[in-house]
Amino acid sequence: MNTANKLTILRVIMIPVFLLVLYLHVPGANYWALAIFVLASLTDTLDGYIARHYNQITDFGKFMDPLADKCLVTAAMLWFVEIGQMPGWALLVVIIREFGVSGLRMVAADKGRVIAAGWSGKVKTASTMVCIVLMLLPISHWINSICVAVIVLTTIYSGVEYFMKNLDILAEVK
Repeated sequence: MNTANKLTILRVIMIPVFLLVLYLHVPGANYWALAIFVLASLTDTLDGYIARHYNQITDFGKFMDPLADKCLVTAAMLWFVEIGQMPGWALLVVIIREFGVSGLRMVAADKGRVIAAGWSGKVKTASTMVCIVLMLLPISHWINSICVAVIVLTTIYSGVEYFMKNLDILAEVK
């Protein structure tokens, strides 16, 4: 097990810790959860850098790294839905996009093509992470609403872009 994969596993382990801290409802829990979320998010950047820089790219990492990211983000958004900080439909938009793009990638892989992460997908991920960080802080309702809007709009835009750029893959589906 290489360093990049160990960091990915660490991120997965941090997800239930992140949620447990939120559910404790003790003073300062959001700040501890924020610290855990930021640290988990940084492991994503670090494991990607290590994997590419030190040639530690593995099939396990290709599978587990994006899954860990999706689980971390979904866990945070589920918390926001539960406490009324995010509408359920917004989380559904994110989940549908993730399933859709993952399905598109599977179809492409079956045809021998790889759909790499596009620029809009990277912007979506970065803006979502920043918005989650902001939403874990005691911010005003309107900033929270802006964060939800940013998450939804970047999610829709990147999802549409993935499908528009790869319509030929869907056209070949029998």
